[in-house]
Amino acid sequence: MSERSNTAELLRERARSAPTRTALIEPDGARAWRKLSFAELEREVDLDAHAFVRAGLQRGDRVCVFVKPGSEWAAIVFALFRIGALPVLIDPAMGRAGLLACVERIRPRGFIGIPLASAIKLAFPRSFASVEVALVAGPLPLGGRTLRGLRRAEDGAFPSAATLDSDRAAVLFTSGSTGPAKGVSYTHGMFRAQVAALRELNGMREGDVDLACFAPFALFGPALGLTTVLPRIDFSHPAQADPAEIVRAIREHGAVQTFGSPAIWRRVAPWAAERGITLPSLRRLMIAGAPVHPPLIESCLALLAPEADVYTPYGATEALPVACIGGREILARHRAATESGAGNCIGTLAPFIEARVIRVTDDVLPAWSESLVVARGEAGELVVRGPQVTREYELEPEHTARAKIPDGTSVWHRMGDVVREDGAGRLWFLGRKSHRLATAHGTLFPVGIENAFNVHLAVRRSALVGVGARGAERAVLVVELAPGKRPSAALATEILARRQQVSDCRVVEELLFHEQFPVDLRHNAKIDRAALKAWAEERLA
Repeated sequence: MSERSNTAELLRERARSAPTRTALIEPDGARAWRKLSFAELEREVDLDAHAFVRAGLQRGDRVCVFVKPGSEWAAIVFALFRIGALPVLIDPAMGRAGLLACVERIRPRGFIGIPLASAIKLAFPRSFASVEVALVAGPLPLGGRTLRGLRRAEDGAFPSAATLDSDRAAVLFTSGSTGPAKGVSYTHGMFRAQVAALRELNGMREGDVDLACFAPFALFGPALGLTTVLPRIDFSHPAQADPAEIVRAIREHGAVQTFGSPAIWRRVAPWAAERGITLPSLRRLMIAGAPVHPPLIESCLALLAPEADVYTPYGATEALPVACIGGREILARHRAATESGAGNCIGTLAPFIEARVIRVTDDVLPAWSESLVVARGEAGELVVRGPQVTREYELEPEHTARAKIPDGTSVWHRMGDVVREDGAGRLWFLGRKSHRLATAHGTLFPVGIENAFNVHLAVRRSALVGVGARGAERAVLVVELAPGKRPSAALATEILARRQQVSDCRVVEELLFHEQFPVDLRHNAKIDRAALKAWAEERLA
């Protein structure tokens, strides 16, 4: 039986227990910072909740939120939770066409956006035809009322809607980097389970200072009782982050943990090392969003105190967290295996998660069966279930059918990742299911083979793609060189020498150099393998 649960109460609980503690710190101009206590953030949430009801928003409404990450964004999202509406979060980095397609599919009744987003809404009325309540987060109406104009200073505390833990709380869109962007349906119970799992997994303590280089942590931080610092970066383009701003934010506020994309730390680590800068306050440096390779872990550890660690949490929008491992363990115990083709060790399971490894298939699996499970050590697709695992995609039954396996009253989520489980229960990531190669030699999973080639000092990163007809694809290694290295026939021969050193690498038939890999829009780190495959096929035609 479902229990009463409203995600906004997580913030209210913190505001009651530690009202004067700082909840959020955000940029205020070029050099200054603005700080909000938990009581102040809670007050903003109540004012917005009253304004939303005044505007006509109701419990159960889907409401698109197009506001830049910050205290205003966090207050809006928590206020929507409070009234029982469903904030819909779509990453603007996916581009205008993708964004508009997501809006059309989700059919929101409400819209809250900055003036630029409101202008886009006016320019493309068909995509926003379902919107009945439009509010502008800013001083200019632009075809809608302003949120600021609906707030009343005399409004008191707003009672949180009497939602249940099984009630829908939000819709979070995937990035679309490894398939079509999909609206993931979250419940209030799932948010609470995520908060509990993250706290237990990472040893987070109330009052810890967190540098959030990934926008959702502006929500998780306050819910966890953390002091959340938002650095001066464009959250839609983390690969363009200024290393000086990341380091400055950590040092000025004494951050003890941070979470961000590999693209950020590939910039920060060498920048800091060149200047002899260390980050002694950090205890937990978490990197996620794409595979994290040993050299990056090594360079980040060099910035930290001996008792601190780099963590590589694993999960997805549909299931978070799923697994985690520390960088010191990777370097000490698993680096040799990783660089010899074993894949990336993603560690052991997070709290509350169950996992199985099943045979690789693209078929819909209408019901769970233990016969799907492969033998330990064999490669297969990872499936998970638990309280922090979502059960469906909003308004998308076909995607739900492909990604979920019903098992009585529970549901297994298909991660779409191929892994193997070792004898100690650790999971090793081998690649996305959709990225597997169907060759005359059998099915190949790319990540392990790529890791074996990435040890060459001239290789920044590589991608194994299949060229030709399915079932007879040729394995082609596409290489992006390290800065300062230039392509040559001699260098290609030198890199391909790994085929004699690592047996798994012998499947590679050709090597191509690519100037700069296309990457995903959210983390700027996942390689767009479909684009590289098309490029390689054109080059070798």
